[in-house]
Amino acid sequence: MPRITLPALLVVAAIGCLFWPPARWALVVLVPLLAIAVWDYFQLRHSLRRNYPLLARVRWGIEELRPYLRSYLFESDLEGRPFNHDERSLIYARAKGELDAHPFGTELDVYSDEYEWLGHSMAPNATVPEAWRPTVGSSQCGKPYAPALLNISAMSFGSLSANAILALNKGAAMGGFYHDTGEGGLSPYHRHHGGDLVWELGSGYFGCRNQNGSFCSDRFTDEAQNDQVKMIEIKLSQGAKPGHGGVLPGAKVSKEIAATRGIPAGEDCISPAAHSAFSTPLELVEWAARLRDLSGGKPVGIKFCVGQPHEIFAVMKAMCETGIRLDYMVVDGAEGGTGAAPVELSNRMGMPLREGMILARNALVGCGLKPEIKLAAAGKIHSGAQMAMNFGLGADWCNAARAFMFALGCVQSMRCHTGTCPTGIATQNPARQRGISVEDKAQRVARFQRQTMEGLRQIVTSMGLENPWQIGPHHISEHRNAVRSDTIDRVYRFLQEGELLDAADGTQYARFWQVARADTFRAIA
Repeated sequence: MPRITLPALLVVAAIGCLFWPPARWALVVLVPLLAIAVWDYFQLRHSLRRNYPLLARVRWGIEELRPYLRSYLFESDLEGRPFNHDERSLIYARAKGELDAHPFGTELDVYSDEYEWLGHSMAPNATVPEAWRPTVGSSQCGKPYAPALLNISAMSFGSLSANAILALNKGAAMGGFYHDTGEGGLSPYHRHHGGDLVWELGSGYFGCRNQNGSFCSDRFTDEAQNDQVKMIEIKLSQGAKPGHGGVLPGAKVSKEIAATRGIPAGEDCISPAAHSAFSTPLELVEWAARLRDLSGGKPVGIKFCVGQPHEIFAVMKAMCETGIRLDYMVVDGAEGGTGAAPVELSNRMGMPLREGMILARNALVGCGLKPEIKLAAAGKIHSGAQMAMNFGLGADWCNAARAFMFALGCVQSMRCHTGTCPTGIATQNPARQRGISVEDKAQRVARFQRQTMEGLRQIVTSMGLENPWQIGPHHISEHRNAVRSDTIDRVYRFLQEGELLDAADGTQYARFWQVARADTFRAIA
């Protein structure tokens, strides 16, 4: 089509309307369209708009609607990413208290590598308890904490709206599970309903920082000794963007966010890539011990996405050399999370949750530290079956972020980073936040957690076990190729107690163990 055709047609139509009185009302539409077409024809930035005035804009409209059209009209039940239709439907059904059963058998191809399974027992255990709780706190911890087995993972006020934080925390209070603050600090919305909190400290030290961005022990002490704060979590990295800091543009730093984070309003909020409170594994564990003292003896742990294995072993060596113990470790998978990230990092950086969990479990067990230091899994967890799989890899409890966003009503519009979230969850726009009814969504959050825990309990029952910590890698099977399947312990090697200390050279981690040192995160040959 010649590039002048459409504007010419609009001109002809407008002139026709002028001379035919019954059609003059159409000028209300035709004149603005003609103005846009003329603008497109003469503008210099977009070649398609110059060549195809007005018509080229249809492409942009379709591109804008593409996520919705694909999700609702074209994708099969198992195709969607990051969460497919079946996964989202399960969360929605459980959050709403609707029927969550699936008819007519699985839609998975049970002979492909997408199918993994847990081994059930011929003698199910009908006396399984209603709930379980681990005790988090090493021998050096004065105030151990017993978290639920499924909790809300780190999501900051700033990335999520005030109403979303209110609903999540009220749901946590109703259900008796904890709510991780994310690195954005302890906001009034986290405190309002009194739900248990885990305070995450990122490299920006928001809520406990000096003016220059360094850690402030006095401010930390004031906040950490609040009874609502149950544990402290040092964020080393996250699955969405491992090894990357962040910037919240000044335009988004409202007075509320500024007060929560301890930063000036209206100025760019920068999270450095690295911590300034420590630079070596030894300094890390010493700082963790200091935080535990300043908090009044509460558990202190670290959260990380596994990158270079020798760094994990360096932290193990630091604990062995100093005698200082972390209280827990949270492994975040490279599956990502709620935070927006550069595509290069989200697609190609970090270890997936399964491999990360196995490495962290082997590091703790191989150094004889697992009895004291608990291990948690965080990474695209949304069902009791996923929880059971992670317990089989060594987890003591699980955290979820996006699943709880779905419980709030998230529709996976993929606009978390734009401020235009249509459901009011990941935005600071007051008009959009209005869509979240805190009372209703809090009930959905609590209900989803409760129903998912019931799903886990049913799995433990069917396996004939007493608790989920009895699930082992020998209970989990997967396809190794088209003609062979095996249990996970035949695919990956799981170390024995103290094996790294006694015979590291005979393990798959020998080269990483040899270059790990407690006084540096660098590999030293």
